[in-house]
Amino acid sequence: MTAGDTKSLTHLDETGAARMVDVGDKPVTQRVAVAEGRVRMKPATLELALSGNARKGSVIAAAEIAGIMAAKRTAELIPLCHPIALTSVKVEIAADTSASALTVTARAKTSGQTGVEMEALTAVSVACLTIYDMLKAADRGMVIEGVSLVEKSGGASGDWTR
Repeated sequence: MTAGDTKSLTHLDETGAARMVDVGDKPVTQRVAVAEGRVRMKPATLELALSGNARKGSVIAAAEIAGIMAAKRTAELIPLCHPIALTSVKVEIAADTSASALTVTARAKTSGQTGVEMEALTAVSVACLTIYDMLKAADRGMVIEGVSLVEKSGGASGDWTR
């Protein structure tokens, strides 16, 4: 990458060195981000997850809580990510029986000077990892896939939808 290529990358300075973006002069706006991902598994494993009788307890409840906790700690996990005051984080997990999967959706909100995309993505990622952890004794072949930003709103770049 040449120094000229770094102008479009906000976390690199003109020399290509990593930096935390200064958001101090940005206006405070309402910001929302939605991310999703899923964990594919054997049909019997999905039945176990939905039964609430997994050896470690309720898979869905644990994964939802883990996702919320992870969103709150995103700045500790992702280098150069700003610590922000989240006003809401919701993590929902739904069964997709036709794909033999659990789909995780996270919605993060804040009123601030920077977006919440990383918080929503972190929530989904950790919720998916928690699902895997809770069910790995039954199915080590599970696949975490499709972790992606679905939509975001607020800020200077405006709204975006996949």
